[in-house]
Amino acid sequence: MALSDSLGTAKSVRLGRATIDYRERGEGSPIVFVHGLLVNADLWRHVVPPLAEAGHRCIAPDWPLGSHSTPVPDADLTPPGLAGLIAEFLATLDLREVTIVANDTGGALTQLLMTRHPERIARVVLTPSDCFDQFMPDLFAPLAKITKVPGATWLLAQALRSRRVQRLPIALGWLTKRPIPKEITDSYLRPALRRAIRRDARAFTTTVHKRYTIQAAEELKNFGKPVLIAWAAQDKVFPMSLAHRLAEVLPNATVTAIDDSYTFVPEDQPAELAKAIAGFVAD
Repeated sequence: MALSDSLGTAKSVRLGRATIDYRERGEGSPIVFVHGLLVNADLWRHVVPPLAEAGHRCIAPDWPLGSHSTPVPDADLTPPGLAGLIAEFLATLDLREVTIVANDTGGALTQLLMTRHPERIARVVLTPSDCFDQFMPDLFAPLAKITKVPGATWLLAQALRSRRVQRLPIALGWLTKRPIPKEITDSYLRPALRRAIRRDARAFTTTVHKRYTIQAAEELKNFGKPVLIAWAAQDKVFPMSLAHRLAEVLPNATVTAIDDSYTFVPEDQPAELAKAIAGFVAD
């Protein structure tokens, strides 16, 4: 489970085919966070505290994307299956009028959630994310093919133990402008040293395909609820042009640029992101 106490109380919930660990802090209108591949709720460790203090119930799950602690061998870990898992999580906790905040791969899953299970969503915040034909983005596209090779997931997990490898562009190097603290990268990458967790990650990566986000983009025109597109102006993986393309598709979207950040805005500019979310929810 995510290690940061700033995220609040550690909890878990049993769904139909999976147990999801999560952290919860604060009271008020619910905000649910959706991280991406090979990270967990620690991504939001500096975003949750100011939002909780502003009067929101912040719920940060560890989704089964390779950095989770509890294996989910019976779950459907295809992109549509994970979107359904998020919807089931919201329903099981009986969360209503939810603000969804998503990043990276979690943004793609959230787009599927918006088009397939929108009933509990009040508004959405998309930070730099997979979208359109960028699922996975070009830089990481080979990962989906590599992980189909037997043993490749184990080799990747071993390689990522090296701090030097972690800072390569094809790893974490182009996702943050500054190195991530070692204890946090350990939180992200150590779970994949377990065979059961690698199996879950592989079940997802081998089913990723751009057809899911392309189809979602065609259907997002029907999502009329407010969307804040809080994008990193200097992102090297998801250029700012993708944010504007999303805004053209969504009927009720606003784009805001966040400076001095790459893809992981919650890592590079958590205070700016929290401020943007708080203002968006208040409006």
